[in-house]
Amino acid sequence: MTSGEADVTAVQEKPARLISGPGMLLVWFYGVMVVGAVSRSVFQIATDFQRAPLAYSLSAVAGVVYGFITYSLVRGGETARKAALVCCAAELAGVLLVGTWTVVDSSAFPDATVWSDFGMGYVFIPVLLPVSAMYWLRKSRDTVTP
Repeated sequence: MTSGEADVTAVQEKPARLISGPGMLLVWFYGVMVVGAVSRSVFQIATDFQRAPLAYSLSAVAGVVYGFITYSLVRGGETARKAALVCCAAELAGVLLVGTWTVVDSSAFPDATVWSDFGMGYVFIPVLLPVSAMYWLRKSRDTVTP
């Protein structure tokens, strides 16, 4: 293999960037949501878990999901893009399910989760973020640059 071929191979192995343009804003928002959801759930689980174990556990799950999506966006590449897309769809399903559940039967949640009332406590970012991310990830499939 010549040095020119090695250079081409090295460029091809580098994952495609997902954090250019709007992707960087998504990473910032997801990073903020990681900090918010994880710190909230850790505090609630450590201090008052018996009060609302389902709500606090769901907040912890939300934090893990946000963390995975953030990591996938930063990592880049087609596999990470697909994984983030699937995770965003699962996140949206969770927000819609928990949001509907908290509206229909508020007694099931003695305390709010990150996804309660469709993320109203977080200015509806939990319901808007996965929609925005899925749009960006689908759009970036063909336009991502190495």
